[in-house]
Amino acid sequence: MDDTYVVVSIVSYKSAKLTVDCLRSIQADRNIDGLNVRVVVVDNASGDAPEIEAAVSDNHWQDWVTVLTAPKNGGFAYGNNYAFQYAFAYGKVDFFHLLNPDTQIRPGAILALVEFMQANPTAGIAGSSFDNQDGSLWPIAFRFPSIFSEFESGVKLGLLSKLLKPWVVAVFMEQKLQEIDWIAGASMMLRRNVVEQLRGFDESYFLYYEETDFCLRAKHAGFSTWYVPNSRVMHIAGQSTKVTVRDDKPKRLPDYWFESRRRYFLTNYGIFYALLTDIAALFGNVIGKIKRILTGRQHDDVPNYIADIFRHSVLLPSNWHTKPFLSCLHDK
Repeated sequence: MDDTYVVVSIVSYKSAKLTVDCLRSIQADRNIDGLNVRVVVVDNASGDAPEIEAAVSDNHWQDWVTVLTAPKNGGFAYGNNYAFQYAFAYGKVDFFHLLNPDTQIRPGAILALVEFMQANPTAGIAGSSFDNQDGSLWPIAFRFPSIFSEFESGVKLGLLSKLLKPWVVAVFMEQKLQEIDWIAGASMMLRRNVVEQLRGFDESYFLYYEETDFCLRAKHAGFSTWYVPNSRVMHIAGQSTKVTVRDDKPKRLPDYWFESRRRYFLTNYGIFYALLTDIAALFGNVIGKIKRILTGRQHDDVPNYIADIFRHSVLLPSNWHTKPFLSCLHDK
């Protein structure tokens, strides 16, 4: 049987040591018969490339690891598209496997995703189950955000939250194959023709919501997204951006998070829906903040969240514009 060609894309920004550890974890799956795994590391103009290249040379990985330096830090979508473009131009590829630099794959993780995709030709995207550093399971996948989820995430109020549970974005997954709306880009396998048909990620997202948008566009194109729990990956969340560090004190979210959120709702659902979503988010968070003040839990608040939501919302006409879809794969 012919080999299956997998190109692993790792986008690094000031994460050289983590990237090298991730590369080391991939070696076991490279030794599986019938699986041809190559890696493209994209340094998003952080200056990491020389350190990663030195580690590749010292470990004699040159035959399967390519290190590229992107001309700018364009974010997650841009960096992965840069890797896709290189892979299309310089070699054979059946599947792309996106990995964060702060991940380490368990043996067989890539093979499990490949076998699932081969057995399910209508599946366009498949994601792994994550472990925390201490070995505990982090079995989370996601529903698409909505007016209801935006309201619930702010209010967090007893019975109301229970009633809105079917719309909560984060889903605790059972350890079985399940179709889901979207999965984390920290370990995401993409069928080649999905990347080609969708022209990769929308590079107008700098960080956050880009994989949500990709999975939604894939769904509209007829491709399903799946959670594959026997593909196990250890993930140290938030090591590059420090935004999604687990079990840490809430931090103020950067402007690009709110810009990505606004873009997601505007481009996929239109201005009227985006307006209702912003109203729901503001209303829910005001109620939630009052509840936390009354219960003495203000420390759970994300700093300046309500003000930042309003500042970036489509309630302000200056925020009605959106950038066009941007990708280096337009010709694919």
